Amino acid sequence: MRRREFMTLVGCAVVAVPVAARAQQRAMPVIGFLNSASADGYTVMADAFKQGLKETGYIEGQNVAIEYRWANNAYDRLPGLAADLIKRQVAVIVANSPSIAPAMAATTTIPITFLSGDDPVRLGFVTSLAKPGGNATGVTIISGGLAAKRLGLLRDLVPQAKIVAVLINSDWPAAVRFQTDVEEAAHVVGLSIQILRANNESEIDDAFNGLAQTQAGALLVGPGPFFDSRRDKLIALAAKAGVPAACESRATAINAAIDRLSRQKYVQPAIEPKPAFQACR
Repeated sequence: MRRREFMTLVGCAVVAVPVAARAQQRAMPVIGFLNSASADGYTVMADAFKQGLKETGYIEGQNVAIEYRWANNAYDRLPGLAADLIKRQVAVIVANSPSIAPAMAATTTIPITFLSGDDPVRLGFVTSLAKPGGNATGVTIISGGLAAKRLGLLRDLVPQAKIVAVLINSDWPAAVRFQTDVEEAAHVVGLSIQILRANNESEIDDAFNGLAQTQAGALLVGPGPFFDSRRDKLIALAAKAGVPAACESRATAINAAIDRLSRQKYVQPAIEPKPAFQACR
């Protein structure tokens, strides 16, 4: 090879390297959004997530991309969806409660940020709240630990209720603990409870159809993303049944107020502890 050709080749290589590096630096980061619920039921929460990103300078489609993976309440799909995000080489995974364990099983290197309805230390997701360790960190609302408090507030709001129906999504990982806490609290305050289980749309309908047979004077709706994503339906069915209902999230109270305006139903919100509690009727 002649000297002039060699120098030209080297010069092209030197120029090409920083150009490629700059192109790689400009590549848009990708967030993996792993959720056990469905896109239609989680629209409000997904919009809030995107608004939070926007407030920190990240706008979907402009300087960040989001890969959504919805399990549609089929928890056995979560490991495969998590693996798919790993193949996509996302920069971070955002996981809701049932998605945390599958995400952590899929990767020990990609950062995971989560929202947990239970104690992440007890579940082994983090070492401690102060120093999570590993590749996972997040926020816990510890809703499961407030089962007794929510039942007590419902009793205060509806003192004439001697029987309380408790709606539980038994597919939710923390459902067993929630039921145990409610049963223990009911025994302490002298209430009878009737457990109603619903893991899909039709079972919600079945549960409310059977609500009259329980002779329950109030309804306690258990926590979990499935019920969160079906809050409008739960509010409507509780209003139709005419039963006071205590739900988990603040958004449910807001929707209940809207439902009152449209249906001219009476809604009595409770004083709200943290995390959110409200009663709708």
